[in-house]
Amino acid sequence: MKRHAGFTLVELMITVAIMALIAAIAIPSYTGYMTRARRSGAEQLIMQIASKEQQYIVDARSYIATIGTGGLNITSQDGWTCAATCTNGNYTITVVVNNAATPPTYTITAAPIGGQVSDGTLALNNLGAKTRMVGAVDKGW
Repeated sequence: MKRHAGFTLVELMITVAIMALIAAIAIPSYTGYMTRARRSGAEQLIMQIASKEQQYIVDARSYIATIGTGGLNITSQDGWTCAATCTNGNYTITVVVNNAATPPTYTITAAPIGGQVSDGTLALNNLGAKTRMVGAVDKGW
């Protein structure tokens, strides 16, 4: 009797089951990693904007809400498009200032877009308070 080389159906089904198990574990982990990586990119830009705001108040004695040209002059970079606000496929970053307050204040907010919405809204104010609001709960940066 000749023996044929190859795999049996049982061997192939075991392999498919193992691959499905690995995928069931890996895909959610990868999705979580990507969410955190996109949040990190937004946090970096928020910190850059905060730094520029601190430089701006020293020169002009007030804060400014325009992030791009004519304001803080932060150029479009790393997938971000900056004008009055900065936007990419995951966040829209805005600055709200109150120069009538004593001392003047600002709040930088990164509102999530699309699949990033479940990660919450990021905010940083002129006192350095950082929040990541998911629903009504602050999850922290």
